[in-house]
Amino acid sequence: MLLATTISGCTKANNSNTTPVPGQEISVTTRPATVYFTWEITPASLIKIYQALGREATGKVGIKLSMGEPGGHNYLKPELVGNLVRMVNGTFIDANTAYGGNRAITELHLKTAEDHGFTAIATIDILDSEGEIHLPIIGGKHLKYDIVGFNFPNYDFTVVLSHFKGHMMGGFGGALKNISIGIASSAGKTYIHSAGESTTSWGNPEQDDFLESMAEAAKAIAEYCGDNILYINVTNNLSVDCDCDSNPADPEMSDIGILASFDPVALDKACVDQVYASTDHGKIHLIERMESRNGIHTVVYAEQIGIGTQQYQLVSID
Repeated sequence: MLLATTISGCTKANNSNTTPVPGQEISVTTRPATVYFTWEITPASLIKIYQALGREATGKVGIKLSMGEPGGHNYLKPELVGNLVRMVNGTFIDANTAYGGNRAITELHLKTAEDHGFTAIATIDILDSEGEIHLPIIGGKHLKYDIVGFNFPNYDFTVVLSHFKGHMMGGFGGALKNISIGIASSAGKTYIHSAGESTTSWGNPEQDDFLESMAEAAKAIAEYCGDNILYINVTNNLSVDCDCDSNPADPEMSDIGILASFDPVALDKACVDQVYASTDHGKIHLIERMESRNGIHTVVYAEQIGIGTQQYQLVSID
């Protein structure tokens, strides 16, 4: 039986129905956010960009990362992320999918993580394996709350480690998608896809309503975690398809690098900008995917509802 509880922002909560201690919400600012950048995509550069942020992941650390659908091959590999995960003593966290496949059930999801080499790096926690909770969304047009796995409040700090790439429905996937659909439980994913209409059917919402629902769910996570979160996007294997695809298209443009920030809006906008700025002609395929789905609207709306800013300063650590 799935458990559902509504809780407010906190740095950590226990597994009871008591009200958690409120945490610090993100501050909304019009000043440019800092986005760090490196051309190198190596285990060492991943640690270097994490350290450049200057915010230590402490306590029980969740590493939010998609471990890839069986058959896929573009997901972030254990050999790239393993040293960072070990350094912060992190646990890989994810949630079951809402579209079937081999990650829709916890047992199969864990088997996929093992097959892809992640269990050799760290413990795996499928967040909704024990049920669900509701996180409030203040001022949302579509969602009343965000439905996430019951285990999510067990973590003191979240490192959002995202593979930036295209996406069949969202245009692209980065930090905002990873904390919205990525952290949402299976029912929560359906709730986002249906723009708040259902937890059992994706329905057929307007595209922008779906994109705005992703941003609203992301707002719930960002405000819940407060300062106890950071975001890293790896822009490699730039397929037009998501890592949730079991047969994704091969990348048609070259890798870009790693970007990191405390602001997921600025981070995703910087990644989009880097795709447009690339001199690789193959970028036209990813750009077409992003534009045909109006993917940038997620970023625009996220800024409007106060998650962050599209204005950023890019700081190279090379």
